[in-house]
Amino acid sequence: MIKKNRIELLKGDITNLNVDAIVNAANNTLRGGSGVDGSIHNAAGPELLAACELLNGCKTGEAKITKGYRLKAKYVIHTVGPVWCGGYRDETELLASCYQSSLNIAKENKIKTIAFPGISTGVYGFPKELAATIAINEIKRFLNRNSIPEKIIFVAFDIDSYETYSKLLK
Repeated sequence: MIKKNRIELLKGDITNLNVDAIVNAANNTLRGGSGVDGSIHNAAGPELLAACELLNGCKTGEAKITKGYRLKAKYVIHTVGPVWCGGYRDETELLASCYQSSLNIAKENKIKTIAFPGISTGVYGFPKELAATIAINEIKRFLNRNSIPEKIIFVAFDIDSYETYSKLLK
């Protein structure tokens, strides 16, 4: 059973959180981009880009880890979400895999606190409510079987995303 306090919802900027790891909604190159990806790269500094270049990219649905460099977070877990194509290209399974891969990396690295943005809900166009439902379901499933991470924080950048997560978490 999941302890209620293991999942939290915040509205704000993921780059300002003092947690063990933040998740980056990255692109396949891991070299930064727009939205949360660009914000994380900007806040972490050029060392993050240098570390990402050594990882040789990342496949959609998978995840890789780097240090957090200039962020308050010790680590950044980079995961590549799917571009929404109407739901006909395994987008839901690939998004679920992003959460599974990120959580497995967190467990392997003994990460106790981790923050997630809305993966694929920006320029990749994934419907926000469907993405939030997948995120919540995957995280609850993982927490039912694992004691680490101890706390997972959903970070909503805008009020619409915050309200969507808030409704679904009740």
